[in-house]
Amino acid sequence: MSPPRAGTGRHAPDPRELWVVVTVRVRAGARRVRRSAFPVLSAAVAAAVAFWVSGEVLGHEAPIFAPIAAWVCLGFSADRQLRRVAELGAGVTLGVVMGEVFLALFGSGPVQIGAVLVIAGLSARFLDRGQLFTMQAGVQGLVLVGMPALAALDGGFGRWTDALVGAAIALVVAAAAPGDVRRRPRELARASIGEIAQMLQSVAAALRDGDPQRAADALAQGRGSQPVLDEWESALRNARESVRLSPALRRESGSVAELARAWTLVDRAMRNARVIARRAHAAAADGAEPEVADLVAQVAQALHDLGAAIGQEAPTDKARAELVAVAAELRPERFAPQGWRAQTVVPLLRSLVVDALQLTGMTLSEAGKQLPEG
Repeated sequence: MSPPRAGTGRHAPDPRELWVVVTVRVRAGARRVRRSAFPVLSAAVAAAVAFWVSGEVLGHEAPIFAPIAAWVCLGFSADRQLRRVAELGAGVTLGVVMGEVFLALFGSGPVQIGAVLVIAGLSARFLDRGQLFTMQAGVQGLVLVGMPALAALDGGFGRWTDALVGAAIALVVAAAAPGDVRRRPRELARASIGEIAQMLQSVAAALRDGDPQRAADALAQGRGSQPVLDEWESALRNARESVRLSPALRRESGSVAELARAWTLVDRAMRNARVIARRAHAAAADGAEPEVADLVAQVAQALHDLGAAIGQEAPTDKARAELVAVAAELRPERFAPQGWRAQTVVPLLRSLVVDALQLTGMTLSEAGKQLPEG
């Protein structure tokens, strides 16, 4: 561990740990780019079409609010719930209408900006409970009052029709491609379980080589993986909302509930894996522990296969068989000769394996029965 800097009481950043965290973040960023490529492209096309419609069909000069409304409504996410898109479109349109009326009556200035935000915000809260609705109403009203030159184009009125065009086109795009509410949560489930598997592979290497730094790297990787779990939880919230609002998606409620149960188990497994990494750091400092390392490596491989199966909505039989096989080896007293530090890793592995077995479809009772007594 790096010595503390003089006079600060803080430890200097560990370049190796920083590299591990950066690698995890880059991997997560690459996944986000892949998932967002089509949504961003479709939103950009919708914004361009909205600009063309307002400019060429309606004859408006510089119809900037049309592409703004389309982009705001669609954004960069594949989770395009019709209610959310409609809410954003209504908020943008309401804000532009209020901004135009307020500008025509009272002009522009700092007092007017504050006043239009209060009026737009409170009006939006009265009309709808959605936070995005209120936010967009205030922002668009502020833009018009703060930049009166925009409203002066085309005679001072008509900007609201641009916003309406953009919102309508966004709604058509969202309705045309509702998507599979299970796809993104399953992708994130695979990514989350894969992060645990990679983390345990590093732990196994640390125990096999007696290298505590590898265990520290694994712990840093586990901490850096939290955003993936957070993103999965957010995707599940959106999926539940879509299922609740869309009659066509009601049949997916069972699958979404099962993915929510999986998130709870994976979150618990990640916490266990982090504790395993901390215990492995202490155990590796005492020397190599090849037997424990082999068990950790087997669990890592089983989790890798489990994540792939869940991500592809495939049978988890292979992963279950691997987990059952390693569960039979997890007898703490077997590792008593290696010392208490190595022995404490085994009960944590037992807990993690029980969580993983439940991910394959077992109940808690069935998973617990796979472990030897002791």
